[in-house]
Amino acid sequence: MSPSATSRIDESKPFQPVRIAVLTVSDTRTLDDDKSGRTLTEMIAADGHVIARREIVKDDMAAIVACLRSYIEDPEIDVVISTGGTGVTGRDITPEAFKQVMEKEIEGFGELFRWLSFEKIGTSTMQSRALGGVAMGTYLFALPGSPSACRDGWQGILRQQLDIRTGPCNLAELMPRLKEHLET
Repeated sequence: MSPSATSRIDESKPFQPVRIAVLTVSDTRTLDDDKSGRTLTEMIAADGHVIARREIVKDDMAAIVACLRSYIEDPEIDVVISTGGTGVTGRDITPEAFKQVMEKEIEGFGELFRWLSFEKIGTSTMQSRALGGVAMGTYLFALPGSPSACRDGWQGILRQQLDIRTGPCNLAELMPRLKEHLET
């Protein structure tokens, strides 16, 4: 059963665009040849959301963490979606960087991503350490570095969860409450 089989759009609610930063983690890609980042930004914009920022950082822990922190501190960014660095090789450190800044992990995101991916690539999906979480009111999602994985993550999960009209529930509707623990 596909995710869209159980999700529905409530057309009586107005669409509310979300401001999304796209981060590519790579030692070799540039904005000109970054197919995964381009794939993500094209899908996000086509669905009516705002590309708040897009950049590439090297597979370097300090650089990734610094970039994530700058996104989290930016009030014009609601969501960060990264691509790359989620595998198991020595340079794949994106999940570790995300965990340094996350307050809460959304375990279901990685589980659902691998379930969707399993239907396409079988047991090879176990090599993906895709994950999601929240930090200071900003959603964080790390996807593998292929355009196909970016399509799976966006079209299969995030498109619905970041659309406030999706029922029975979605992550977008929780955004106003993500900073409750910070209010004193």
